[in-house]
Amino acid sequence: MPTGDKLQLWGGRFETGPSAIFESFSGSLHFDKRLADCDIRGSQAFARALQRVGILTAEESAALVAAFDEMRVEAREAAFYEGATDEDVHTLIIRKLKGKVAGLADKIHTGRSRNEQVSLDTRLWLREAIDETRALLKALMTELLALARRHQNAVIPGYTHLRRAQPVLWAHYCLAYFEMFARDDERLAQARARVNVCPLGSGALAGSGFPFDREAIARDLGFDAITRNSMDVSGDRDWVLDYLYAASTLMLHLSRLSEDWILYSSDEFAWMDLGDGVTSGSSLMPQKKNPDSLELIRGKCGRVFGSLTSLFITVKGTPMTYNRDMQEDKEPLFIAADQLNGSLAMIAEVTRTVVLKPEAPAEAAEVSWAVATDVAEALARNGTPFHLAHKLAGKLVLHSLQNGIKPADWTPEKLAAFAPELTGEMAALMNPAEGMKSRQVPGGTAPEQVARALAEAEARLVNIGV
Repeated sequence: MPTGDKLQLWGGRFETGPSAIFESFSGSLHFDKRLADCDIRGSQAFARALQRVGILTAEESAALVAAFDEMRVEAREAAFYEGATDEDVHTLIIRKLKGKVAGLADKIHTGRSRNEQVSLDTRLWLREAIDETRALLKALMTELLALARRHQNAVIPGYTHLRRAQPVLWAHYCLAYFEMFARDDERLAQARARVNVCPLGSGALAGSGFPFDREAIARDLGFDAITRNSMDVSGDRDWVLDYLYAASTLMLHLSRLSEDWILYSSDEFAWMDLGDGVTSGSSLMPQKKNPDSLELIRGKCGRVFGSLTSLFITVKGTPMTYNRDMQEDKEPLFIAADQLNGSLAMIAEVTRTVVLKPEAPAEAAEVSWAVATDVAEALARNGTPFHLAHKLAGKLVLHSLQNGIKPADWTPEKLAAFAPELTGEMAALMNPAEGMKSRQVPGGTAPEQVARALAEAEARLVNIGV
């Protein structure tokens, strides 16, 4: 070969080898070595496929599979990669294989293109990464429901515009995030279904010239189906984008939860305490207990969102089919998966250590006139047109604020004196826990509905990550 002893999977058409600058610029081993195990497993399946079409004898196939088994063990150690200058992980694997089975290694690439090999390896890797993500998500959702159970009937103010709006149960709040995360699991499952199709046998773009049983290869590697078009295999990365979108949406939800708890654990809110193990101090200010774990989760969103945007832009202008631009799919993918899975593990630990201080949010709900909607709706149930009921409740709030009157200060007699429409029983609505009892519609914050929803959520956990 033009490059002397250095292994290349191409080069016969060239009079000289690649320049040192090009080799350095185009090499991908430093990041795609993460695909080594997947590459080896795919090559084992391909060796069996080559035996089925008569390219390899049974003995040759067995020798290759055994050599690959040894390499799977070796590839778990850093020494496997030390000093390697190979173009990519695929070349590294073949070079290592030649060291074990000599010339027999030259047969393993018969009828196979690196284009389909890259797609296969990435699909195998991403399939397992999604499974890990979903397992971590399930662990978080389990901790979230446990946190809801610990303070099931605690009353907190719900917010709109970051202003106290209506009282809700703490468990109802936790269940809101549970629903977001349940949809995230659905998105990950949908992404996995599109990942879990086998491209092997597609060749570079036109399909293999050998009569491979692609269905058998798919079964061998645990895929649900085979890809339908060989050009699509070579030029497609939307299944990576599907994952990156799902990952970005999940990170968005983790960021929102983190933001809530950064606020709620602040001195200004004082609703909750975060565990010492998930917080840090200040190098100068001895009193500080900073929510660094949550801030890091919030900050890491940028890296995941950036990965999605990066690959979108990379793929946008590429013509059919394969272009070397697509080598740039793996680093964003690896970054996103690492940051997402790390963030999920972190926030599950935060959730496990959260201690709610229910008196603080209960007081916030009570003194903030979050019960005003309950009063207006009670008036409407008694026959007052809602626009008039809304105005009357608003006047009650304004009068109270102007005169320093708290909701609990209103007795039946004082209400009736303020306006005859405000009947005596409405004084009970000044307790936030009372008005929410009327919110009996499915999905509402009435205690019975929340208890039912919590039990249903716990039952649904069985199917999360499955």
